[in-house]
Amino acid sequence: MTDFSVADGVMTVTLDRPDKLNALTFEVYAELRDLFVSLRSRRDGVRVVVLRGTGRAFCSGGDVNEIIGATLSMAPAELLAFTRMTGDLIKAMRECPVPVVAAVHGMAAGAGAVIALAADFRVCTPAARFAFLFTRVGLSGADMGAAYLLPRVVGLGHATRLLMLGDTIDAEEASRIGLVSVLAGDGSLDEVVSSLASRLASGPAQAYAQTKALLTQEQDMPLSAALELEAQTQALLMKGADYAEFHAAFVAKRQPRWQGR
Repeated sequence: MTDFSVADGVMTVTLDRPDKLNALTFEVYAELRDLFVSLRSRRDGVRVVVLRGTGRAFCSGGDVNEIIGATLSMAPAELLAFTRMTGDLIKAMRECPVPVVAAVHGMAAGAGAVIALAADFRVCTPAARFAFLFTRVGLSGADMGAAYLLPRVVGLGHATRLLMLGDTIDAEEASRIGLVSVLAGDGSLDEVVSSLASRLASGPAQAYAQTKALLTQEQDMPLSAALELEAQTQALLMKGADYAEFHAAFVAKRQPRWQGR
C-alpha cells in the first residue's frame, strides 16, 4: 500500500491505493510514522523525502470502513492509542532532519491534508484540492496537529474557517492564502518536484536540517530564547565543513561542493 524508492539522495514515498484515493489504513499510518522516526537517526544517504500518491488523488484521509468503521467498536484506551499514533506521524515528519516535499495532485483531505501540511514544501497542480474534513465526521477540526500547524502557515483567520467548516478549497485559493509552496503548471508536477528535490538533495544538508529544526522549535519561544538558540546554532555550524567549503569555493570562483557536515 506504500512504495519506497531511493535515488540520488531522494527517497520517494508513494501512497498506492488508487482505487481508494490512497485512503490511509492503520498499517499505513504506522508504516509512515516508523519511516520518519527512523530517518532521525539513520538516513542511509537520504537527503530529501518526496511524498506522493498514485491515481487521481494525493490522499483522501482515513479509510471510512477500515478506520472510521473500526473505531466505532474500540475501547477508549484503543482510541487514544490510535489518535496518539496519528499525531506521532506528524511529530516525526516535523522532527525528521531532512526536507519533506508533498507532491499534491487531486484531493488532499482529512489526514491527507494534514500530512501535506506537515511537509516542508507543498508542490501542487492546478487540480489540487484541500479539505480538513474532521468536523464533517463529527470530530474536532483540531486533529493531528492541524490547529497548531495551519494557523502558522495561513494565519488564524483562514485556519479557523478551514478547520471549523471543513470546506474544500482549490489550488488557486490554497495558493492565495499561503498553503501552496509552488503551484506547478498542468503536466509539470513531476518536473517541478524533481527539480526542487534535486536542489535540496545537493544542497547543504546540515544547514537545511538546522533551519527546519529551528523553524519548529522557535514557534513556541520568546524572542530572547530564539535569538540565543540561533546564536548557538550558527556558532556550531561555523565550525562545520560546509561553512569552510563555501569560503573555499568563493575564493576559487567555483560552486560549493556541499558535504552535509
